[in-house]
Amino acid sequence: MIIFLITPLLGSLKNQIKYKTFDWSNFIRTPIVYFLLMNLLRTDNFWMILILERWFFFIFKIIRSLWRNDYLYKKEKYIKKYKLNYD
Repeated sequence: MIIFLITPLLGSLKNQIKYKTFDWSNFIRTPIVYFLLMNLLRTDNFWMILILERWFFFIFKIIRSLWRNDYLYKKEKYIKKYKLNYD
């Protein structure tokens, strides 16, 4: 089960490097989702659980971004950063 610690540790390392912060809630939510998926699907196939957890968070973040309307909210940032031209 040590494999289930790799994703949270790497995610925490990325956040530490990128944002200079460590968030316990982000660190602990991945093992909780692993546990819930294992019990919900009643499987010990940890590769399937790892993939499904990533898919779950991809879908969650897509829906959250659409709900918040992130694109319009951050449009000016994207124009400056990527020198986009909207005509």
